[in-house]
Amino acid sequence: MKKVIHYLRKQPEQTRKHILHISIGAITVIMVVLWGYSLAKSFSGPEVKAKLQNDLKPFSVLKDNITNGYNNISGSVNRSTQ
Repeated sequence: MKKVIHYLRKQPEQTRKHILHISIGAITVIMVVLWGYSLAKSFSGPEVKAKLQNDLKPFSVLKDNITNGYNNISGSVNRSTQ
């Protein structure tokens, strides 16, 4: 490791910045891949899927209410213009 550090210190500043940016990009890609893998693994369990279905039910009801309200308003506007 000391050899690598000494080698980098001898490089011009522009080269060191390029190496820094490439290193940060590579580490970021690795972290995102690991995060995605762990996220997919944590959401793959059947108990998690059931909990998500229960958590999303209120939003389904809300969507249905908004859709029905819109259809009722559209229907009454269409009837009054004819």
